[in-house]
Amino acid sequence: MQQIRLKLAACAAALLPALACAAGAIEGDVKQQATNWHAIIMFFVFVAFTLGITYWAARRTKSASDFYAAGGGITGFQNGLAIAGDYMSAASFLGISALVFEKGYDGLIYSMGFLVGWPIILFLVAERLRNLGKYTFADVASYRLQQTPVRSFAALSTLVVVAIYLIAQMVGAGKLIQLLFGMSYSSAVLMVGVLMVCYVLFGGMLATTWVQIIKAVLLLSGATFMAIMVLSTVGFSPEMMFEKAVAAHSKGAAIMAPGKADPIDSISLGLALMFGTAGLPHILMRFFTVADAKEARKSVFFATGFIGYFYILTFIIGFGAIMLVLNHPGMMETVVKNGKSVTQLIGGNNMAAIHLADAVGGDIFLGFISAVAFATILAVVAGLALSGASAVSHDLYASVIKHGKANEADEIRVSKITTVVLGVVAIVLGLVFEKQNIAFMVGLAFSIAASANFPVLFLSMFWKGLTTRGAVLGGLVGLLTAVVLIVLGPTVWVEVLKHEHAVFPYKNPAIFSMTLAFVTTWLISVLDSSKQAALEKSKFEAQYVRAMTGIGASGASKH
Repeated sequence: MQQIRLKLAACAAALLPALACAAGAIEGDVKQQATNWHAIIMFFVFVAFTLGITYWAARRTKSASDFYAAGGGITGFQNGLAIAGDYMSAASFLGISALVFEKGYDGLIYSMGFLVGWPIILFLVAERLRNLGKYTFADVASYRLQQTPVRSFAALSTLVVVAIYLIAQMVGAGKLIQLLFGMSYSSAVLMVGVLMVCYVLFGGMLATTWVQIIKAVLLLSGATFMAIMVLSTVGFSPEMMFEKAVAAHSKGAAIMAPGKADPIDSISLGLALMFGTAGLPHILMRFFTVADAKEARKSVFFATGFIGYFYILTFIIGFGAIMLVLNHPGMMETVVKNGKSVTQLIGGNNMAAIHLADAVGGDIFLGFISAVAFATILAVVAGLALSGASAVSHDLYASVIKHGKANEADEIRVSKITTVVLGVVAIVLGLVFEKQNIAFMVGLAFSIAASANFPVLFLSMFWKGLTTRGAVLGGLVGLLTAVVLIVLGPTVWVEVLKHEHAVFPYKNPAIFSMTLAFVTTWLISVLDSSKQAALEKSKFEAQYVRAMTGIGASGASKH
């Protein structure tokens, strides 16, 4: 225990250089007004409390099952809250409200898209996943296929999804702490990265789960209060809220109608958000923390309710920000973009919800919401880091390199080393992609998950004809196509690399890359006439029985 105390103390000490920057002058694009001591105090209370949870969890994390899946001891209700906490990310709270603030009605596609993926998980994935898997979705995808190639692909796709998803969380955290403390953006990102590593390194899934549960309760409470306060200013009349928002916005009534978004882009985004949810490794991992398939179904039921309610609130928060924050002299600043003076929110549009908290609740509520937003980000990055670490340690090291013969101590050690590496990668990516809208960046992660992970996972559970060659090559085609099209598209090719025109015209590639992944997987599996393919197809019946009944699964006796 003394060793755990020393390690946690080292984590706290690692934060000091970043925190010291808070006392300095403002740097970068974010302009801070007065120091909000309420926010700073609540921020430190939360950090101290969650490090305490990590210490408590570290004492109870003794095996690989404890580290990856909290020993399977989380209830369905607790896991539903934790899933909601994992899913209601910075993209949801800050990013979607920013999109609604900026575009009005068009921001709704993100709210709806993020939500409609959950029925797919409830009816198609959750129960079978829990019955077939152990720690990661690769356990399911490789159940009747060859372990080495399938797990290698699954680990690669997991790391790509985790890396892009981490970008959004790190950018959101950096901007938030920059606005809150007045420290430099780079120092803020460094601090988040250090805390993320601490939570996962010492507390594993148990600490991550409880940080996510606490964060979900705080976020739902804070967002509910914000929505009530917004509606109270218009006599609880949504119609009046929309009228005032239209009057305040420069686009006028246009914000209440679909914009000029390309229909192919919009459909592609919708598909990515819908099917990408069922391919996110850090979400799929959560179904292994419960005792059995029944609790897994309960998890999705509760999570869907919490998440659906939350997304209704983000829409109110976005329009409330148009009504109460836009054109507010104390919350706007003039910056120069491309040689032109532009008026924007202090801290950028991603901070719309934070400024609204100030408008409806003053400094104390601003402090609470800022701390909650930071808690939101920490909970998500901890889950992401854990899924990335498990992909390397469980899927690559234990199953591929050691052929299933690795001892638990070595597997956990590899996982912790990977966590540190992911922390460094997250910090670097957060610095490179500072200017991107965080909801949009998460949309790209969903595109990759929908193109690479979902086709392989879905076909492995539902199609007898799937073969190892089909799964690996089809998944790789989906992964590479999605990544290449994202790089060649407007987001990276124009906005990041500064080319004049994008090679690929659409921002969201899922409609192309996911379709290509399914077709490639099917075609190669059908053409595979090897003995290995025939053997894999013959194992489907046994897999189907276990998937539907749980016979042979961990915790099956509890059904």
